Amino acid sequence: MGERCGWCGTDPLYVAYHDTEWGVPERDPRALWEKLVLDGFQAGLSWITILRKRDHFRAAFAGFDPQVIAGWGEAEVARLLADPGIVRHRGKIEATIGNAQAYLTIAEGQGFDQFLWRYVDGVPVQNRFATMSEVPAETPLSRRISKDLKIAGFRFCGPTIVYAVLQATGVVNDHLVGCPRHSEVAGLG
Repeated sequence: MGERCGWCGTDPLYVAYHDTEWGVPERDPRALWEKLVLDGFQAGLSWITILRKRDHFRAAFAGFDPQVIAGWGEAEVARLLADPGIVRHRGKIEATIGNAQAYLTIAEGQGFDQFLWRYVDGVPVQNRFATMSEVPAETPLSRRISKDLKIAGFRFCGPTIVYAVLQATGVVNDHLVGCPRHSEVAGLG
């Protein structure tokens, strides 16, 4: 049995995330949107920072209910800016409110899950990287999805953030081939 992907280190929370969540194909539209929001908040920070705050983010952002968040205004922004349990960044908070509105527009037409998974015809991309240095920060696919999200009204969704979402939600399998999760996740696709 190989070693798990080195990015998760030895922190038990990070290891559990790697071993049970990261790369597993996610089809739930709200869970996909939550990952996009959290990866937007992660920009400029380490993922473990967001992972440690994830439960508080869920509470502060009404369980990532886009119907609720889409109607928020300055009072909610001020409440969130005062909340030490999340990343307090006005631009990211305001983007989340706007992204909830964009999410609802997409959901009216096809559903956010269908929007995202159509780029790969519903079948996860199975990459076969041997080392972390081979794993790209962005790809033509993430650039295309980022562009389409921006056209739909999303913010904090650049190609690097989008690629992180694709990896986390199993749209692409970027577990290293020597990691035991590579074949396990590939079997879930």
